[in-house]
Parts: sequence; structure tokens; C-alpha cells
Amino acid sequence: MARDLRKDLRLYLVTDRNLAGGRSEVEIVRRAGAGGITAVQLRGKEMTSRELYHTGLALRRLTADLGILFIVNDRLDIALAVGADGVHLGQEDLPAAEARRLAPDMLLGATVGNAAQAVKAETAGADYLGTDAVFATATKGYERAPLGLEGLRQVCGATKLPVVAIGGIKAENAVQVLKAGAAGVAVVSGIVSAPDVTAAARELRRQIEGVLPW
Repeated sequence: MARDLRKDLRLYLVTDRNLAGGRSEVEIVRRAGAGGITAVQLRGKEMTSRELYHTGLALRRLTADLGILFIVNDRLDIALAVGADGVHLGQEDLPAAEARRLAPDMLLGATVGNAAQAVKAETAGADYLGTDAVFATATKGYERAPLGLEGLRQVCGATKLPVVAIGGIKAENAVQVLKAGAAGVAVVSGIVSAPDVTAAARELRRQIEGVLPW
């Protein structure tokens, strides 16, 4: 049965080992899965390629059991090696068009910061878009000013692709983000750093369910 990408992207967890309080990616994802996440992105800029590979294999098995989407950040080689559903690329990573050429059947996400980048990524073959930070956040060390809700609206209005918003998103502002046009919310610290990961994911899902059909 074909997947519904928009539904798969509604609650998108991005891993971060430094924020996990000593808990493994597998433990975080298992607990978040119990709370209702719909997608996971493995992000491990501090990991070696071998660490990413083995972590990716473990998450591939877990996400398959949970029935949720599994994306690898930045690294097309790792995504292909572990059989991920897709890869997510930033503006400084492998060009989206080249990733599409190399992996024609893999889901391709691209981070964009404005309407022009959104149009370019769609033309290059992306399946969905992620955003620069919508709200101020220290998680990814952004140097640029946040997009804000108006910037998010402009990105969403420039493309037919589903847009996943990231950056400072939590239960208290998730509804605003979705009403601005996002198809889903990507969350890092709001879930990964939570003492109760399952409860944090469940509350975010509750907020999303108030706006989007589940």
C-alpha cells in the first residue's frame, strides 16, 4: 500500500545525541514512537561514518517495526547503505538534483530558507521541504534570523510540496506553525531532551490532531 507522505511528515523527530541525556537514539525513538511520532531523521554530525551506519541499521529495524518514516540527514551514502526511506539535504550538502539522479526511488527532503530556494528544490526533484528555523533556537546553532510565521507562509505558498517546519517548535506553538501552512512539525530538543519522551511526543501529537486529520 502506498504511503501518504503528508501524513508521514506530521510529527517528525530529529535525533540529537548531545541533547539525549545519555539515552541512545534507539531508546529515544522507541519512546517517541509510543507517543505517536510519524517520522524520524537520524542526524549525527559528530558521529563517524561507521557509527552512523550501525545506528542507522538499528533505527531502520525499529522504524520498520513501528511503521514510521526513516530519513537520514546529509548522508546519501548512509541512507542507501541502511535502506532508509529517504535522505534530507541542506543548502551546503550534495545538490538535490544530483541526489535525485543517484537515488531516483528514494524520498528526498531539502532544507530551504525562502521562497526562491523552495521553488529551486521542487524543480530539482525534492519530495518535501524542511525550513530554516522558524523560531529562535540554539539546537542547530543558527546564525541567521529566524523565518518567523510570515517567512514560513511565504515558503509554503511558493511550492506544492509538503513543508516541514523546524526550529523552536513545541506544543505551545505547533498549532500556529500548522495554520501558517506547514504539513508537519520537526522537533529536536522538545522531544529528545524531555524527561518523559513519550509524554512530550504525545502532547505534540495532540496539538497536531487538533489541526490536521490523523
